[in-house]
Amino acid sequence: MKYSKRQPMFSQDFKEQPYWWDRSAPPTPQDIELPNEVDVLIIGAGYTGLHAAIQTARGSRNTLVIDAEQAGWGCSTRNGGQVSTSIKPSFSELEKKYGKEMALAIHTEGKNSLQFTGDFIREEGLDCSYDVVGRFHAAHNSAQYEKLAKAVGDQVSGLENGAYMIPRSSQHSELGTNAYFGGAIFPKHASVDPAAYHKGLLGKALEAGAIIISNCAAENINRNKNGFSVKTSKGIVQADKVIIATNGYTGSLTPRLQRRVIPIGSYVIATEPVGKDLMDQLMPKNRIISDTRKVVYYYRPSPDRSRIVFGGRVSLGESNPRLSGPKLHNSLSRIFPELENTKISHSWMGYVAFTFDTLMHVGVDDGLYYAMGYCGSGVGMAGYLGMKVGQQVLGLEEGQTVFNEIKFQTRPLYTGKPWFLAPSIMYYRCIDSLNI
Repeated sequence: MKYSKRQPMFSQDFKEQPYWWDRSAPPTPQDIELPNEVDVLIIGAGYTGLHAAIQTARGSRNTLVIDAEQAGWGCSTRNGGQVSTSIKPSFSELEKKYGKEMALAIHTEGKNSLQFTGDFIREEGLDCSYDVVGRFHAAHNSAQYEKLAKAVGDQVSGLENGAYMIPRSSQHSELGTNAYFGGAIFPKHASVDPAAYHKGLLGKALEAGAIIISNCAAENINRNKNGFSVKTSKGIVQADKVIIATNGYTGSLTPRLQRRVIPIGSYVIATEPVGKDLMDQLMPKNRIISDTRKVVYYYRPSPDRSRIVFGGRVSLGESNPRLSGPKLHNSLSRIFPELENTKISHSWMGYVAFTFDTLMHVGVDDGLYYAMGYCGSGVGMAGYLGMKVGQQVLGLEEGQTVFNEIKFQTRPLYTGKPWFLAPSIMYYRCIDSLNI
């Protein structure tokens, strides 16, 4: 039986929260007294903030991490758990803008972020279902397949990634659908349980000696002769150094940074359990999946292969997960008609931060260290650049990255609210509908 629009798409045990929280819920806030003074104050307890804290705490700096919500409440536990090389602009695009040397450095940092994430998880012994499964990047039309094939065939020396093409005739070996025109395999890309990864990072930061206080919003930052006086909802703390690690949740606390990131909601659902035979038919391998649309879909099996986790952008403006969930399900069913009657068990959203040049940025703004703007590829890059900014606070030469050298752009009349989001999405959807 097919669902009508009036029939419920949600399972009886539906939860309006991330599927990942079933295993690793955000920690219960502890009653921890705010210290009067610290060496390093980090605002934001996601991947960026925790990796920075691990560096500074292990570097013998008295480190405090605060978050307006529970640690990990934001997109660090709300993402799809896909780990890639992170860089959105192509090498040729970057070469035209910055020159060959800079383009090579930027893409090399993308490769470094992927390597760092896997190495860190293995070396620190984090239990977070990390697995190098490879990505199937699906072509949504024939023209995009040809563009992918050209890119895979013309890999830049030093940036070889082992990618290879899967034609449409062989597509079912990777993905049980006729909705695509083949695609490319990127064998080094990986999957992770994002909330379990965050939980592991939290433990390592605490082991290193960092103090982490949830539900402690930073309200105002003032420079003084001893560094910074930061007013929070739990009192005032004096800090020698401050790191802003707020990414998609960057707000009026740091208005200059707010003007440089574009918060965009990314929406995700998890299905109710899918039978093994059907899962093996639809996703015969444990690949993470993305496609060539400008308004992209991304999806994967859950770590135990019991469900499908499916994400994307389905509305012109920000929406309630109860409204976005059925729309995502419709998109999922167009790719896999066999799932039309499979209900939604979880629906949620989180804010990612895009930038005007679609590159991530690291730097110091009026004395405040920051790393942000991961453009939807933050699972690997947020931790990597969090580590880098932590090293920069320690004064370590190895903390420097090419992203320190790129101007962090804004636009006239932009104050942090993306009024241009709806027309941009309409334009990109139009582009996606064409065979170009």
